[in-house]
Amino acid sequence: MTMKRHFYISENLEELELVEQELEDNGVSRPQIHVLSQNDAAVQRHGLPYVEAVLRKDVVHSMELGALIGASAALLVLATAYLAGWTATAAGWLPFIFLAIVVLGFCTWEGGLFGIQQPHYQFKHFQNALSNGNHVFFIDVTTQQEKTLAKIMRSHPLLQLAGDGDSTPEWIIEWQKNWNGFVKNMP
Repeated sequence: MTMKRHFYISENLEELELVEQELEDNGVSRPQIHVLSQNDAAVQRHGLPYVEAVLRKDVVHSMELGALIGASAALLVLATAYLAGWTATAAGWLPFIFLAIVVLGFCTWEGGLFGIQQPHYQFKHFQNALSNGNHVFFIDVTTQQEKTLAKIMRSHPLLQLAGDGDSTPEWIIEWQKNWNGFVKNMP
């Protein structure tokens, strides 16, 4: 099932609290709902699901890009060693395979270090709104939940639609729901 992320901007946390409750009452689970804010304490006081600090950064996305660059560089190392005839020597393939692994790991690591310094790629264009004291409310919904979301949002005109984006994969959201249920039922 495909999911889509919808972004809304609001300055009113009470309004966001109402929207969150209405969404949950209509079958949208808590792991699908998030509030990005520069005032996490206020978001937590209202019982809203805030975005963790590590998820505000572009670590995962940048590591993926670094891994792609690293894989390309690793293939280049292996191709160069083969075409130059170095693999036909007594050393064989082993040193070049190790070098390719090191290159891949280094590029992936550097990508992560670069990403930790950058805001998440989906949140970059909200920096002005956040610095003006607004909050970004975003929801990951399935195709079946789109109508429910639209109906609820029509009754909350204070929330300004701010666009769509790629959603968290549905299997991760399902895992979070199951984990939360497991933790809640622990003795």
